[in-house]
Amino acid sequence: MKSKRSKACDIPTRVKKAVWERDKQHCIYCGSVRAMPNAHFISRAKGGLGIEENIVTLCQNCHYNFDMTDMREHYKEYIENYLKKKYPNWDKENLIYKR
Repeated sequence: MKSKRSKACDIPTRVKKAVWERDKQHCIYCGSVRAMPNAHFISRAKGGLGIEENIVTLCQNCHYNFDMTDMREHYKEYIENYLKKKYPNWDKENLIYKR
């Protein structure tokens, strides 16, 4: 059985569909159509929720660069600016699981 936190951080199908449409079925960074709406801005490990305001569409390469390379800060800034344009009241504090 999953914990409440694990459930909150999972990305529901409805959220994936909404993000996919919002991001016009492309990687928001490089424009590749070989992308998936499954990248957390605030990572699951840090309690990042599976909500539209915390999820973006990235291709495998950009998702890897965001998660695993020294380019993380560059990607993080880019994604943060992207999400702020999409959600005028966007706030990082609202993206984190709280007990």
